[in-house]
Amino acid sequence: MTTTTDFVVAGGGHNSLITAAYLARAGYDVLVLDARAEVGGGAATEEILLPGFWFDTCSTGHTLIQVNPVLAKDELGLISEFGLQYLDPDPVAHVVFPDGERLTMWLDLDRTLGEIARFSKSDATSYRRMLDEFDAVKGIYGEYRFTPIGYGPSLEDRLTGHPMGTVWMRRNVMSAWEVIRREFESRHMRAFMAWMAFQTAQPLESPGSGYLAYSLVGGRQRRSWSIPVEGSSSLPKAIVAALEKAGGTVITDTLVTSLIVEGGRCVGVETNGGNQYRARHGVVSSIHVKQLVEMAPADSWGAGFLYGVDTYDEGLSSFASYYATTEAPRFPVDGGDVEPVSAGPAPWIEDVIEFGRGLRQGRLHRPGTFLLSATPTIVDPSRAPEGKHTVKILSLAPYDVPEDLGDWETGKDILAEEHLRILQQCAPNLTDETILARKAKSPVDIEAANPHMFRGTIHGGDRGLAYGGAQRPVPGWAQHRMPIAGLYQTGATTHPGGSITGGPGRNAAIVILDDLGTSIKEVISK
Repeated sequence: MTTTTDFVVAGGGHNSLITAAYLARAGYDVLVLDARAEVGGGAATEEILLPGFWFDTCSTGHTLIQVNPVLAKDELGLISEFGLQYLDPDPVAHVVFPDGERLTMWLDLDRTLGEIARFSKSDATSYRRMLDEFDAVKGIYGEYRFTPIGYGPSLEDRLTGHPMGTVWMRRNVMSAWEVIRREFESRHMRAFMAWMAFQTAQPLESPGSGYLAYSLVGGRQRRSWSIPVEGSSSLPKAIVAALEKAGGTVITDTLVTSLIVEGGRCVGVETNGGNQYRARHGVVSSIHVKQLVEMAPADSWGAGFLYGVDTYDEGLSSFASYYATTEAPRFPVDGGDVEPVSAGPAPWIEDVIEFGRGLRQGRLHRPGTFLLSATPTIVDPSRAPEGKHTVKILSLAPYDVPEDLGDWETGKDILAEEHLRILQQCAPNLTDETILARKAKSPVDIEAANPHMFRGTIHGGDRGLAYGGAQRPVPGWAQHRMPIAGLYQTGATTHPGGSITGGPGRNAAIVILDDLGTSIKEVISK
């Protein structure tokens, strides 16, 4: 069977759906193909354990997309027309340190500063200054992130002339470890900042990770976690509604296996069922670039592009476990306890650094184990039966199973049990008796569930200097146009990278619409 449309979109993650929605709004016939039963990619909410328990199997917080014009200006009507809603949990986060001390982050800045001052008044002052300095430039970074490479000034040019421009140019190439070590004196505050900065799975010693120490804390302190009502999948559901209203179509359970290249141009895709879907104007891919280059003859790409893909670092692999419970984790504090949506142990920073090194070497440095627990049912009870909760523990692990775990089929349950015991030490009410069902996912499982999460990585690739901005995914090919004419790339392997930002999706739409002689501004004004 052969079907022909204006555009074929290979992959149904939130970014490719955003691209598709803008193209459909422009009047083009758009078809989205996704391998999974439900679109959304990393923005998925699934009933993976017991009936009525809906888990965000990957992303939970949607903080970064809040400043994307797709939501900030509601360009596709996702909020005003299609019912997308967000909650801002308070407290924002809670961490427990190795010595039993703890720190709670609140939306009330003064309350957070009071928590920090228990460890160091100087660190409380530094924290406030960091937020103020980030607030002064975050608009510049936002404009850069939500503009395609080459369609506006470079980040350095944008910072030129700003009173603190040269300071931020330096920070852009510093590591998170260098920033944290310079700004904070107390061991506890360094551990808290390390826990925050490591949430994008970027090693703290990585050049260019210094910005994360500012942006993650700044975003959470000002906006909390931006939890979508009824689950992470509410975002792609709203985008699909906008897409279909504009005349677009989505087909699920359809895996793209190859690109159709004729006369040096990509004119469609072939799927696992042997069907062909042809495109009059172009094919948009969110397939991981490591897999994309296998879908067309090598000479179609050029040696430079293939070298860039071969040397592209996929980043650190993730590990996750899920629990249907009768209680939400409660963390003891002076005078009672707190029930944060987001929490975890915060190891000493030297152990976090060693944990990151170990992952690169295929081993687990357990004293530095990074854990992020998410219990969105605390603020959104629609995700579980009355009085029940969904608890997710997100961590990192080598793709190739460490020797002490045997194989991933059995080793994933062993490692998940270790993670649960750590969380139970922080939240003692979360006893085994409160757990109704559980499930663990190794990096291999994560990749099997979503092939775009290459080798179990959930951010599309390393965020270091060598793989960001104009380097992402390959130098010379960061503008979403691929070496094969008619083929465009979006998704986490393109600028500005992974997480729920919508940036790659909107940026790709800007480029494609420009090639068609129009713009997002013209499209949304219709």
